[in-house]
Amino acid sequence: MKQRAPLTLAAVTATLAAVCGLAFLTAPAATPAGGAGGPAAARMPVERSVLVCPSPSASDIAETTYTSLTPGKGGGKGTARLLTKEGKAVLEPKEPGKPVGATASGAEAPALTGAADGVLAPGWTAQQTTKVAVGQARGLLGVACTAPGTDFWFPGVSTAKGRQDYVHLTNPDDTVAEVDIKLYGPDGLIKGKPGTADTVITVDPRSTTKVLLSSLAPDAQLADVTAHVTTGSGRVGASAQIGEDGVGADWLPASTGPAGSLVLPGIPADATSVRLIAFAPGEDDADLRLKLAGPTGSISPAGSEQVHLKAGMTATLDLKDVTRGEAGSLVLTPADRKKAVPVVAALRVVRGTGTKQELGFIPASAPVGARATVTDNRTDDKATALALTATGSDAKVRVTASAGTEGGEAAVKEVTVKAGTTLTVTPPPAPAGGKGAYALTLETLSGGPVHAARTLTLPHEGIPMFTVQTFADDRSTVSVPKAVQDPAILIR
Repeated sequence: MKQRAPLTLAAVTATLAAVCGLAFLTAPAATPAGGAGGPAAARMPVERSVLVCPSPSASDIAETTYTSLTPGKGGGKGTARLLTKEGKAVLEPKEPGKPVGATASGAEAPALTGAADGVLAPGWTAQQTTKVAVGQARGLLGVACTAPGTDFWFPGVSTAKGRQDYVHLTNPDDTVAEVDIKLYGPDGLIKGKPGTADTVITVDPRSTTKVLLSSLAPDAQLADVTAHVTTGSGRVGASAQIGEDGVGADWLPASTGPAGSLVLPGIPADATSVRLIAFAPGEDDADLRLKLAGPTGSISPAGSEQVHLKAGMTATLDLKDVTRGEAGSLVLTPADRKKAVPVVAALRVVRGTGTKQELGFIPASAPVGARATVTDNRTDDKATALALTATGSDAKVRVTASAGTEGGEAAVKEVTVKAGTTLTVTPPPAPAGGKGAYALTLETLSGGPVHAARTLTLPHEGIPMFTVQTFADDRSTVSVPKAVQDPAILIR
């Protein structure tokens, strides 16, 4: 009998910390007996955010750029610092709206942990981008620094020969974190190594550990696997680093949590190979309808209109060159809307051919929501492309380009995205007179929901080196119930 992956509640119990760091809150007031409800809640800025960044590369010739920004404008006090294990500050923004950058060379660049408070906490964002020109790890590897959490899904990793896939686990806290990694292939749970008591991974306080996934399943060489990372105690930041011989390397961020419908935004227009990897972690099989949202509308890919996922088993679908010269986003919805089975998913994307290929990944992403930011955009010609997809209804979006890390003035543009389409903003707004990397911040003004991704392309010797980062609501505010005044106390 095959084993199925359980849907855990671990992420629910740590939602705030896992998504945006921490906010210091009071418990909601109880609803008065016989009353219709408690006092209305107010949206308040978070007071503290936590981020972790994995160690960038094991290559001696790696060149890494770090960037960080808190969106918004100055006013008030706050601090933000990303630190090495030894306590050295690598990135230290001073005020909202002004990005900062740093660089590191070689394999010694460390993992980073840090926190922001005050006016620098709401929406604090950081990114690391690594370029490796030659060798086994060749490629452009980009990943956003993440909030620590307790539950992560990585559809699209591999234990096959020719792949070097690692999960990086970074513990930002002063206590030990205990982590379990389960792997699911096309026949279900890979038994023998993952999920057993002797494979619990201990991550020391304020340190990082990377786990070679093939070492967890030495007898299973599988091209496409789903990894489920959970913590039994503590919390970690988790990202998957992928290396594929002869193709390239990049990071695979965690998919958004299991959901009945998913959007995988920003497939590059010139993608030569696109493969969907999906997984249904519950007890029920899932049947999904596929749509490609392009510039003029949504279509079903010929021959790939639907995909069937057996519960607890990783499924793949080769979409080939599905975009056919026009950037788009893949939208997954239940074939039967009355039976929405939660799933996770990611895309393996290749650009170029032969010895000039490069690899990237696009996980299913949450909507932009009220506001979302991706840093480390470049003003170089055609280096940065922005893709916006609206589902549900037409959407109006404000796009703000921050100043550059070396100066310049912010720029703002408002765009309308038609429902069921993907709008490619190339080039997106860039800072006037700015130099250095800059950040793009999206705000949904009306309609939607909107899903978005940024593609950064830095060609090298004919290789279209690229990386894709998705946008997700920065959860810079939280709902705080208004205080209740007890009349009995006031008149005592």
